[in-house]
Amino acid sequence: MVRLLSESPRADSFLDRLVPGLTRLVSGPFSPARIGTAVLDLLLPPGCILCSGPVDAPGLLCGPCFADLAMLGEPSCRCCGAPFELAWHAVEGGLCQRCLDTPPPFERARAALRYDDASRRLVLPFKHGDRTEFAVVLARLMAGAGRELLRDSNVIIPVPLHRRRLFFRRYNQAALLARALGRISGRPVSLDALARVAMTGSLDGRSAAERREEVAGAFAVRPRRAAALRGRRVLLIDDVMTSGATAAACADCLLEAGAAAVDVLVAALVPDPRQRNPNRRRRARRRKPVAAAH
Repeated sequence: MVRLLSESPRADSFLDRLVPGLTRLVSGPFSPARIGTAVLDLLLPPGCILCSGPVDAPGLLCGPCFADLAMLGEPSCRCCGAPFELAWHAVEGGLCQRCLDTPPPFERARAALRYDDASRRLVLPFKHGDRTEFAVVLARLMAGAGRELLRDSNVIIPVPLHRRRLFFRRYNQAALLARALGRISGRPVSLDALARVAMTGSLDGRSAAERREEVAGAFAVRPRRAAALRGRRVLLIDDVMTSGATAAACADCLLEAGAAAVDVLVAALVPDPRQRNPNRRRRARRRKPVAAAH
């Protein structure tokens, strides 16, 4: 019976979950809190938040799920953080074509993940499926991607939801991320500095210009918070950035209220399709056809 159990796939999964709990129970100093946590892990072993596979502690991703995520880094646009395939694909001064054509009011924007099928498994349940525990996981990834932005910031502010949307959703996902980032970085968080004063329609499928027009005038700084923003460097938090129109509209309000500068940190970025490699397309057009040999 024992031999059969040890040879089954379920037994392997159970043992994978059991070993970390036993290790924590017998190693390290004996304190009531640590022993209680270890016993709880033995009874209810922690699992990956996406696939329930074995992990060392609650609220973590397993190795395969983490490996599926497309982490963003250098080379990237020095303004919006959009990734370049190669550093020399920057158009001018380290900027992408979008930032060169329409310079945003914020100074720097960074994202932890590329918005793709893998990151949607985290972002969409967090945003629409009441999986608020995903905020901690996403915030940890964002803290790594936005280390410099967090270090330079004076206050963290989330992009607000309109009160009608907040009523139906029951929580603002950007506020949960901001709160988690405040705990990680030790920076103060102002959850109500910005207000969404106009209900905007869905931005899905709209061009960048249409997005800017839709969110124009949709945000305002609350008068009682304006004095605290003067001369401060603000870090604006959101879940996903597509064209940057929402971040730009919020940044405009914050700068008008007296903020010294605005940076943006998001969980996932939808890259501009033009960023994939414009130079490669240009070279392809110049290539002449080779005459067939006779």
